[in-house]
Amino acid sequence: MQIVLPPEVEALVQRQLISGKYHSAIEVILAGVKLLERQQDIYQGRLQELQQDALEEAYRQASQEVDPTWDVTTADGLTNETW
Repeated sequence: MQIVLPPEVEALVQRQLISGKYHSAIEVILAGVKLLERQQDIYQGRLQELQQDALEEAYRQASQEVDPTWDVTTADGLTNETW
């Protein structure tokens, strides 16, 4: 695969090579791709945590709305119901 990099990306790669941290352009590109992958993994993990927290909070709120004194047979206000 051949990729044509925009000038600003080429300049970034060159700066990284000049810094001595990387020995080739492919090392710079691989580091960037790995960083992107790590960032996406972190994002997915955090998203799952937030979804789980939201479900737990919804369950807590729904559980608090339950009234143990509520009686289905008299909740409609009728005192004498015959079936």
